[in-house]
Amino acid sequence: MKNLMVCILFIYGSVFGQNAEIWLTDASKSIIFQKQNQIKSFENKKDLLPTIFVDDTKKFQTMDGFGFTLTGGSASLINQLKTKSELLQELFGTSQKDVGFSYLRVSVGASDLSDHVFSYSDKRLSEFDISEEKKDLIPILKEILKINPKIKILASPWSPPIWMKTNNSSIGGSLKTEYYLAYAQYLRKYIKEMGKNNIKIDAITIQNEPLNPDNNPSLLMLASEQQLFIAKYLGPEFKRYNISTKIIIYDHNADRTDYPIEILNDPTARKYIDGSAFHLYGGNINALSEVHQAHPDKNLYFTEQWIGSPSNFSGDFLWHIKNIVIGSARNWSKTILEWNLAADASQNPHTDGGCKNCLGALTIDNQNISRNAAYYILAHVSKFVRPNSVRVSSNQPLSLNNVAFKTPKGKTVLLVQNESNDSLDFYISYHKKNLKSNLGPKAVATYIW
Repeated sequence: MKNLMVCILFIYGSVFGQNAEIWLTDASKSIIFQKQNQIKSFENKKDLLPTIFVDDTKKFQTMDGFGFTLTGGSASLINQLKTKSELLQELFGTSQKDVGFSYLRVSVGASDLSDHVFSYSDKRLSEFDISEEKKDLIPILKEILKINPKIKILASPWSPPIWMKTNNSSIGGSLKTEYYLAYAQYLRKYIKEMGKNNIKIDAITIQNEPLNPDNNPSLLMLASEQQLFIAKYLGPEFKRYNISTKIIIYDHNADRTDYPIEILNDPTARKYIDGSAFHLYGGNINALSEVHQAHPDKNLYFTEQWIGSPSNFSGDFLWHIKNIVIGSARNWSKTILEWNLAADASQNPHTDGGCKNCLGALTIDNQNISRNAAYYILAHVSKFVRPNSVRVSSNQPLSLNNVAFKTPKGKTVLLVQNESNDSLDFYISYHKKNLKSNLGPKAVATYIW
C-alpha cells in the first residue's frame, strides 16, 4: 500500500505539479542573477491574466551557444591572474556553480582590442607565423578547451596584412585583387596552424565590419568584393584542402541586409557559405528575419554588441536582454555573442585608434575581478540553454518580452522580461497547465522546468 501511494504521488507530481526553477535579476541591482527559493508549479487554475503560451511542438533554429569575443587584450589580462583557473572554470564550466558560456569569437591577427596591430605575415606569405598568439591567446584557449572540449570557436579578421591592401595601412583600404588568392591561402594557413595547436576553428567570418574602414585595424570590403573572394578564391581553397570550417559572411549591422542577400543570391558563392553574421550598432534586430526569409536554408549568427563605459547597468541590461538575447534568438540567430570578454579598469588594452571605452564583461584590475552587465545578460541563458537546444514557440503579451528553448536533456527554458514600470502578474501556459508568476518592474527572470 505504501509503495502504491508513492507511485500515485510520483505520477501526480510529474503530470500535474511540475515545478519551475527561477533565476531573477532586478535591473535596480537589488537582485542580480539569483536563484529564487520560492517553488512555482504548473496547475489547472487560471485567472484572466496575460499569458505566455509555450508550444514546444513548434521548433525553430538550433542554438550553437552564447559567449563573447576573447580578444588578445582579454587573453593577456586573464593569463596574468593568480585565480585564472578558477575564473575560467566559472566562465566555461557546466557545474551548478558555473555560468557555462559556450561559444567564443577570436580575431585573426589583431583586433582593435589587442595591445598593438599585427598580422601573421608582415612581409610575405612564406613567412606565416602565429607565434604572437602563443603568448596569451592560445594558452587560454587550451585551458578553456580542457574545461569544455566542445566549445565552438568563430574567427574573424579585422584586416589582411597591410602589404595586401590598397593603402598599405592597417586602417581602411581595400584588398588588392592580385592578392585575393594569397589572402585565401593566409586564412587557410591560420586554420591549419590553430589546428596544430589542437584548436579547431568551427567557423570564420570574412571580415569584421566590412563597411567600417575607420577602426584600427579595419578593411573596406564591398558585397561584390566579398562575393568574388568567396566564389573564386576562399571557397575553392577550402575545398581543395578539405577545410571544414564554416564560411560566414557580412559580420556587420542589421541596417544593411542587402549586403548578405546580394552575396547569397550568387549561386557560385552561396554553395560555400553557411550563413550570415550581424551586429546591432545600426538597424533593427527584426531585420535579420529578412535574410532568413530570402535564404531560409542559410544560418544566422549574432556575433557582437558592445557596452560602453561607464555602464548604466539598468539601461544596458534591459536593452541587451530585449534586443540582443530575446530579439536575435526570435529572429533565427544560432549564436548570441556580446563583445569583449575582459578589459582593465581604464578599458585597456586597445590599439592606437581602437575602442577606448569598450567595457568588458569582466573588469580585471590587477588581481581584482568585477562582473559587469554583459556577464549577467548572457548568464541568464548560457547556464541553462546548452548547445543544441532548440528555440520553440512562445507568444509575447504586452510588456512581457520572452523567448523559449527546449534543451537536449528535455528541459524547457523561458526567458521573460517585464518591460513595464509596474509589477505584473501573468501565467506561463505549457501543455494546458499554467504557472502563475509575478515580475517586478524592469525585472528579468529565467524559468526552467
